[in-house]
Amino acid sequence: MRKILMGIIWLALFAMPVSAQTAEEIIAKYIKTIGGSEKIEAIKTLRRTGKFTGGGGFEAVVIQENKRPEMARQEFTIQGMTGVNAYDGKTGWKIAPWQGKKDAEPLGEDELKEMQVNADFDGALVKYQEKGHKVEFVGAEPVEGTDAFKLKVTLKNGDVRYYFMDTDYYVPIKIESKVMVRGAEREFETSLGDYKEVAGVYLPHSFESGVKGSPNKSQITFEKIEANVALDDSRFKQPTSPAKPARSEGGKSE
Repeated sequence: MRKILMGIIWLALFAMPVSAQTAEEIIAKYIKTIGGSEKIEAIKTLRRTGKFTGGGGFEAVVIQENKRPEMARQEFTIQGMTGVNAYDGKTGWKIAPWQGKKDAEPLGEDELKEMQVNADFDGALVKYQEKGHKVEFVGAEPVEGTDAFKLKVTLKNGDVRYYFMDTDYYVPIKIESKVMVRGAEREFETSLGDYKEVAGVYLPHSFESGVKGSPNKSQITFEKIEANVALDDSRFKQPTSPAKPARSEGGKSE
């Protein structure tokens, strides 16, 4: 009986660090670990440059730019063609040359929703209450052998994501999300790693993503992340299509 009681006590003591955690405490430690609020807010723009690697060795050059408060631009260069997804804080647009389209066109509803999330400069956890999000601590769950705290994040738009926070450094090491793809809901997971300092703030440089449970993953590795680079607002605004020449009554361009 004594051994059983001692075992219960030890289990209770072991569980205390996990059960004592709250979402607020975990997020506060996360912000402190990566550099603190002052250094985070001092970064006004970011330009990430790297490489996308997909199945079968497929590769593309990736450039991602963000500007406060909610502007984002993503470029993908494949075989000499560059596609763009962008959001200026109000309007989302894209250029998809591999679909034979050279002019900018509006993002689809699901694409716009995802781009608005990506445009959140500091991510969903920083000042989440001001942004209208809800965060709950839902326990601990290991990620490939690494202990992690699990946070349920309900975004303002209603989407739910699960953030797995490393128990030693309190940074996200995996994010699970549900995304609408051509009208059907699919579950995705993204592993984050290779945290490096940029202007006093630690940011992940490696992202591995794919359908939850699938061995097929794509990876983005950022070789360079620059802070506070000059980014004009025009880079995020949808360009106007070139005017078509007027036609005369005879059918020829004037």
